[in-house]
Amino acid sequence: MISLALMLALQAAAPSAAANPGANPGPGPLGAIGTQKLPTKGCAAYLWSMDAGRQLVAMATADPAQVRLAIDGKTNDYAMTTQSPAIGFGFGGVTQYRGGDVTATLDMAVAVRADISAGATVTSATLRIDRPGRDTIVMPVGGLIGCV
Repeated sequence: MISLALMLALQAAAPSAAANPGANPGPGPLGAIGTQKLPTKGCAAYLWSMDAGRQLVAMATADPAQVRLAIDGKTNDYAMTTQSPAIGFGFGGVTQYRGGDVTATLDMAVAVRADISAGATVTSATLRIDRPGRDTIVMPVGGLIGCV
């Protein structure tokens, strides 16, 4: 089982916006989702922004298949609509989520490491947010997958 202490240490090590007033609060309407817990079952991918602020901007869960995002200051869960190809831990290489007028596409690659039990690292990923009549946002993200 991936150590919850590792997850908390990574989040604590990330500079906060208060400690780093020059940190990017997120691209456009996408913001931090705050501290998240491991799911009660299955796996979750915890994804941080790759900018200097290193904020937790998304949490994708395998069961139920959804992604949690903070858009325009509101944190919501968006259900999976399509996924392909399978990359393990209940996730696909490219997964699309929808809710309301939001379409979120997560494209990620993972690697299993010997020093992480019941999980993996997200070695490369992009998160794309599409909304009709608004700019499309594409941001690089990285993180960890943890499973219970």
